[in-house]
Amino acid sequence: MADSGRTPVVPPSALADTVLARLTEVYPAAGNPFRAQEMVAYMKGVAPFLGLRTPERRALSRTVLDGLPAPDETDCTAVALRCFALPEREYHYFAVDYLRRHVKRCSSAFLPVARHLVTTVSWWDTVDHLAAHVVGGLVAADPALAARMDEWIADDDLWVARTALLHQLRFKDATDAERLFSYCLLRADDPDFFLRKAIGWSLREYAKTAPTEVRAFVTRNTSRLSPLSVREALKNLVPS
Repeated sequence: MADSGRTPVVPPSALADTVLARLTEVYPAAGNPFRAQEMVAYMKGVAPFLGLRTPERRALSRTVLDGLPAPDETDCTAVALRCFALPEREYHYFAVDYLRRHVKRCSSAFLPVARHLVTTVSWWDTVDHLAAHVVGGLVAADPALAARMDEWIADDDLWVARTALLHQLRFKDATDAERLFSYCLLRADDPDFFLRKAIGWSLREYAKTAPTEVRAFVTRNTSRLSPLSVREALKNLVPS
């Protein structure tokens, strides 16, 4: 399976119909226009907001989902695509939370949908969760998808590349260290802040499992890695 890059088609889903009907009634009713302005400013204007803080939003989400059955992959696809088609950021957050909860119900065929979400209104607040919890979950369930990550790391879209760097964040002992290190070196010369930060973050997280290996990798490649990546990678390691 390859990623086509085409916009996925929203499939019919009675469950998604119900979720979206409830969601678009409950969320706006609880919105706060003044807080929304603050949130837009904090998130650099990436999207409009309704003005829902995370604890309040998640409480409302539980109300939206109360009594509804667990979704299948078609339902997940429809809910996610329809939420991301709405302008306000809280709907995107709902979709990410929904997929995090139900990613095990999705097969490797869901990866193109995940890529579409990564490249839709892209910013760290959605991309990082999609990378670590959704794309990472798909790859963990089907290791053959690692070949797609080998393509994503070289992608011209920085958010797709960032997703490849971060998809193993929760793998711990199952981390493919050779792949992780090769990804870091492949994008080491990129001047983009978000890629340099992701390199350091991915190494810092793996250092919780393999501190000696990460330190050795950073030491060997200090001249290639950016100071930001090195600083982030070694942040929690005791100086040798």
